[in-house]
Amino acid sequence: MSIYINKDTKVITQGITGKTGQFHTEKCQEYANGKNCFVAGVNPKKAGESIFNIPIFGSVKEAASQTGATVSVIYVPPAGAAAAIWEAVEADLDLAICITEGIPIRDMLEVRNKMKQKEAKGGKKTLLLGPNCPGLITPDEIKIGIMPGHIHRKGRIGVVSRSGTLTYEAVAQLTEIGLGQSSAVGIGGDPINGLKHIDVMRLFNDDPDTDAVIMIGEIGGPDEAEAARWCKLNMKKPIVGFIAVASLGMYFVLQYQGKPTGQLDTIILTSSAAILGTLAKLSGSEPVAQPKDEPDVRPPPYDPLAHALLER
Repeated sequence: MSIYINKDTKVITQGITGKTGQFHTEKCQEYANGKNCFVAGVNPKKAGESIFNIPIFGSVKEAASQTGATVSVIYVPPAGAAAAIWEAVEADLDLAICITEGIPIRDMLEVRNKMKQKEAKGGKKTLLLGPNCPGLITPDEIKIGIMPGHIHRKGRIGVVSRSGTLTYEAVAQLTEIGLGQSSAVGIGGDPINGLKHIDVMRLFNDDPDTDAVIMIGEIGGPDEAEAARWCKLNMKKPIVGFIAVASLGMYFVLQYQGKPTGQLDTIILTSSAAILGTLAKLSGSEPVAQPKDEPDVRPPPYDPLAHALLER
């Protein structure tokens, strides 16, 4: 089992004829069952043509009706990306994955409000992943997005992250130590996005093929805090959480849940040496090595911004 996508998912690429869309569609086709999964592209000006043996349609609705696709990935440039999201929503797809970075906030506000209005009227809910995200992958089955496939390995650890680069780092380390991933989901770092940490954590919690989860966040917005509160009350599986912070003294926040009661402890760490030591204590072993010559990045005795962050 996996979350959101699997080897049988059928995918439409919006923006397939652009440079970015072409490059990543080809890479996704080459990964695992990609040739069977990527079944359509959309470009109104090139309808009837094909690329990589993928037929191009004039609209998402036509592509979905002709191929049975339920998921779309969007590489449309920023000026037209919000409209592309809405086209996927109007076609009643299950999931739209927007890779595009730099979409104007006003455009995203408008499309989000239209999505809410559609749902309020009883229309089908289309999940949105992104924008400004790397996509998602179920290793050895399908990848949709821009993540490098070769660093992934089938396993039982779920990964959800706002940062694309930190997603790759977590995945690569899991693969290196032989654990692998059940699914890895990059939700994107834009202020107005679709799926949140809490949405993905709910699915990982219910997924029988996921034994533990790595949750990676950033400062800005309440999403990580809301997910942590939900996890404290509901999560049945171990969690390692990392919050990437550069502007508040380079805090590292590690959250670990190891008790069946759902008790969640939060440990504020100030260096990677502290992270290694804490992980070793939690696992009952000693760290193999400690980083040397690492600067002291502890905050002053009272930092109002840091205090506000940790208290919310």
